[in-house]
Amino acid sequence: MHNLSFCIVNIINYINIPPMGIYLYFLFFILVSTNIEARPISYSGGSTLMMFSDNMKDALYYHYSPSYKYSVGIENLKDKILRDDYSYLRFTYLINRKNNLHSQRNLYFQSGLSNKSSNDLFYGIHGDWETRRWFLGFDTKKVENKVKSYKQNHLQIGFAPYLGEYGDIHTWLMLKTKKTSIKDKRSSYPVLKFFKGNTLLEFGYNNKTEWDIHLMYRF
Repeated sequence: MHNLSFCIVNIINYINIPPMGIYLYFLFFILVSTNIEARPISYSGGSTLMMFSDNMKDALYYHYSPSYKYSVGIENLKDKILRDDYSYLRFTYLINRKNNLHSQRNLYFQSGLSNKSSNDLFYGIHGDWETRRWFLGFDTKKVENKVKSYKQNHLQIGFAPYLGEYGDIHTWLMLKTKKTSIKDKRSSYPVLKFFKGNTLLEFGYNNKTEWDIHLMYRF
């Protein structure tokens, strides 16, 4: 575990998460246990199907979780930066989870290896904290390939305008900010998230990044 922690610290330093992002991450408290929350790992034996679309890529991602500690999956994507289609073999590992009476936090290691070449890959970390009312999440990764390598970061903050009961439609109002080293400009925009049962829909829009859509189904 010590070696894994040392590796994650090196990844954080290498990817160079902005200091403000780190401060915000440790400032907020998070997470109510909800089955359909946008976790990169499902329950043991569970599967998840996701669809992503934004100004960087269109992607379809399936993963299976042999254990609540990790998941393995395949992501097929249309890369709008490289103007290429390819697939990633993906692996996600739960580094740390802390459950409190009214909140939960999670920290994950994420990685992917392209079918194009063993030199085409990505790695990084993903985290979230949440209560029934407040949410904070971040994602940071380094994408490496033979054509163009870049860093990608995003931070997402939100709150629930009402506290729904089990089986209700749950709603989150969010603000998302993201930045890539390709354009070196930050883009911020409002996001709406809805989930009910095993289905989640999240979308946002602005004139810089256009649509940012995430659809997820667990089974």
